[in-house]
Amino acid sequence: MNLVVDVGNTQIKFAVFEGDQLQEKHISTFENAVSDLLELLSAFPNLSKSIISSTAEPPDALKNALSHRLQLIEFSHQSKLNFTNAYKTPETLGSDRIALVAAAAEVYPNQNVLVVDAGTCITYDFIDKNSVFQGGAISPGLQMRFKAMHTFTGKLPLITESFQGSDYLGKSTKEAIQIGVLKSICYEIDGYIEDYLIDYEDLTVVLTGGDYYLLSASIKNSIFATSNFLLKGLNKILQLNSN
Repeated sequence: MNLVVDVGNTQIKFAVFEGDQLQEKHISTFENAVSDLLELLSAFPNLSKSIISSTAEPPDALKNALSHRLQLIEFSHQSKLNFTNAYKTPETLGSDRIALVAAAAEVYPNQNVLVVDAGTCITYDFIDKNSVFQGGAISPGLQMRFKAMHTFTGKLPLITESFQGSDYLGKSTKEAIQIGVLKSICYEIDGYIEDYLIDYEDLTVVLTGGDYYLLSASIKNSIFATSNFLLKGLNKILQLNSN
């Protein structure tokens, strides 16, 4: 069994896989990561291999606990992949983006796939039907836009929750910010999809990331929405790089 560890900016995700099947997912804080890891190891004694991917620096105690108990793969741009990487600066490509492309290559082989990850930042990553990663784009995520509008203006309040509904007319400043941020992101995603469809009529679009559930119903183009796509990609990379 495999243990996938995804270290994000504010939380750590643990995922247990039996082959390609996700068996358990747990979200932890940086403070509780080691104790939560030990509980998972106790609950799943057949765990033998692990991979750690991080957009933030993982706690040393967590890395030490993993390396002492499991075969540990530290994921980097030099890890063996299931696709060809045509990015001009592969050393600067985030491990999260690499994992998402690996998942696309595994789940949708021989297809043109655009993966949209709605997290802290919104990333757009395109892999063609020949399994070549061609690149993509990065823009601010939902919470980042809320914080930027509050930080760089004198009077706009800090909004933390997204607008729920289909209205486009805000009846208060709070609603105006909520609608403006949510709608602009959806228009942005639809715009990118339409650009790709000009060149790739058979495009498959995957929407994932922490805010995918807020956006999926408001995007006009056809998409596949999923919450565990990155974890699946990391598990595939673990399978490719373990003995």
